[in-house]
Amino acid sequence: MASSQEEVTLLGVVGSPFLHRVQIALKLKGVEYKYLEDDLNNKSDLLLKYNPVYKMIPVLVHNEKPISESLVIVEYIDDTWKNNPILPSDPYQRALARFWAKFIDDKCVVPAWKSAFMTDEKEKEKAKEELFETLSFLENELKGKFFGGEEFGFVDIAAVLIPIIQEIAGLQLFTSEKFPKLSKWSQDFHNHPVANEVMPPKDQLFAYFKARAQSFVAKRKN
Repeated sequence: MASSQEEVTLLGVVGSPFLHRVQIALKLKGVEYKYLEDDLNNKSDLLLKYNPVYKMIPVLVHNEKPISESLVIVEYIDDTWKNNPILPSDPYQRALARFWAKFIDDKCVVPAWKSAFMTDEKEKEKAKEELFETLSFLENELKGKFFGGEEFGFVDIAAVLIPIIQEIAGLQLFTSEKFPKLSKWSQDFHNHPVANEVMPPKDQLFAYFKARAQSFVAKRKN
């Protein structure tokens, strides 16, 4: 638990799966924090102050020390508050968890985004094929209820983005026929009490992704 002397502030935008990664980690640890909503189209001075390099959310500020990048923040939270470990204690298992979390960011995020929001059908289909290939690796890696065992772990938190995009875009990614383990995992994720408490309503998720998709299309036209 965060003590009364600790100041924990989280800058984010509701609907961002990267923000919700951090919120899930904080909730699992029982850390109380102050949440500040930002606007990516009109970024606050506070965001620019605490994340001058990437100028993106989320940013965690702990006793005036800023940490950015969602998975880096999750690791910091796990290292700082020792209860309810998120990463495994075994060094090899920790390395594997970091590997698969990076795999999700490097190999799943972009094709998932494109398959959901690209307007060009050829590009969309190509992205979906790429995504299905990467999901097959995750399907084989999932050996329990969650990637972290019986409870949420580091890889589960990293993978939060994929079922969110599936729900918002109406994609049938985790069909029980094609990916039975991931399909069950997605259901267990949505039913998990922490995820239920942290995740915002669907309309807020949709508003975030619609804004990001419009920004993505506008940049491609320039």
